[in-house]
Amino acid sequence: MDTFNRAGENGATPFRTDRFFSVSDKWYFSTREGFDSGPYASKLRAEEGLKRFLKVAQLVPHEDSHKVTRIHRIY
Repeated sequence: MDTFNRAGENGATPFRTDRFFSVSDKWYFSTREGFDSGPYASKLRAEEGLKRFLKVAQLVPHEDSHKVTRIHRIY
């Protein structure tokens, strides 16, 4: 678990956990927005899915960022 502030963070360090978890033999990732994405066949696939999610999230203007979560849940 990360116990240090990241670049640009001030104040108390928030609680952090690993974004990846498995249920049976399927892998998922969690987002800060509070949803889980998956299942993926492997942890590597889940990591690739998270990278794709983050690329899309960076393209969306901040005021519309909540829409990324809603769109990603559909797929």
